[in-house]
Amino acid sequence: MYSGDEFGLRPKVRRVAEINLINMIDMLFFLLVFFVLTSSFTSETGLDINKPKASSAKTLSRQPILIALSRDGSIHVNESPVSLKGLGAVLRQYAAQDPDRVVVIVADRAGQIAQAVDILDACNVAGIKKVSISALKE
Repeated sequence: MYSGDEFGLRPKVRRVAEINLINMIDMLFFLLVFFVLTSSFTSETGLDINKPKASSAKTLSRQPILIALSRDGSIHVNESPVSLKGLGAVLRQYAAQDPDRVVVIVADRAGQIAQAVDILDACNVAGIKKVSISALKE
């Protein structure tokens, strides 16, 4: 039998140190899922808009058609850029799909009121009856 070293001690069997990566990968996946589910990646209209405030503001139950009017006068319908001339055709197409669909105008606080009136006029010509202007609740 092996008696060990000169002092009679047995040599220790060294185990190789290893890092268990499975637990770390599970935790990273859990954190990734958590942050994806709790964050919002897109803005409401795809534009940086500073909405006005109103004390009577409320949320809508159904998904409306969002028409964004930026400070520089550009118009976007559901995040797609549209000219004022093409807005009527786009609204008629939406009205043909669902006549009771709500349109919400999301205009910048510093935007021009004349363009908002043009958008309201295009909604009326397209036959859309439910039109609102988006605001932040005070």
